Amino acid sequence: METTSRVGAEGAPSTVTAEGVAAARRTVDGYLAAPFPWYGLDEAFTGPRWRMQVGTAADGTVQHGSIGHGDEPSVRADAGVEKQRFAVVVTVASSPVRRSGDGTGVLDATTVSSAAWLAGSGLLACTWPPQMDHTLRDDWLDQQTETAFELADDMDGPAWSALSLPVDGVPVPFHYRESEFGWVLAGSAHGGVHIGAYGRGMSAYGLGFSVVADIATYA
Repeated sequence: METTSRVGAEGAPSTVTAEGVAAARRTVDGYLAAPFPWYGLDEAFTGPRWRMQVGTAADGTVQHGSIGHGDEPSVRADAGVEKQRFAVVVTVASSPVRRSGDGTGVLDATTVSSAAWLAGSGLLACTWPPQMDHTLRDDWLDQQTETAFELADDMDGPAWSALSLPVDGVPVPFHYRESEFGWVLAGSAHGGVHIGAYGRGMSAYGLGFSVVADIATYA
């Protein structure tokens, strides 16, 4: 069984709203500084593409990041979330157990579970049950984020099913799960990275992933 932790998935969002993600969106420089390739949907997807965030270690090294496709998600009650169609691809650098950037501790290895945790918590960040009072959302988000962490820690559990999708044209096995909020998947790509993805309104079954040739083309 693969395991992960919040340290292993350093920089993972927890109680960040979709609006907060948009406000903190990084410039292209953060993506260009990554020592690994970025993945997005392949050329079969012809809709809008946009940058989101990168996550860094204490020493500033880029560890992971996300790029979006389709409609930019919103948690506003009047945003018509049931009509939103988007897929976000998370790329996570594959890393062994290592010292933290400040030398004070040890960071866990990143695994497929790390990608699943980042994808699951990312989906929650843009989810807001319309019947829920605004004042209750933080408690709900904390609870659901803990559930996403537990699911990512048990990739062989019954919540996940197997799904094969092309990565750079080669079929790759992914772990996949659905919920009332959308879908989440995670797997490993070539080139030393793990891929996570989440979305709503777009079927995961028809997706394919490929290396982003030029991240600057994303808005």
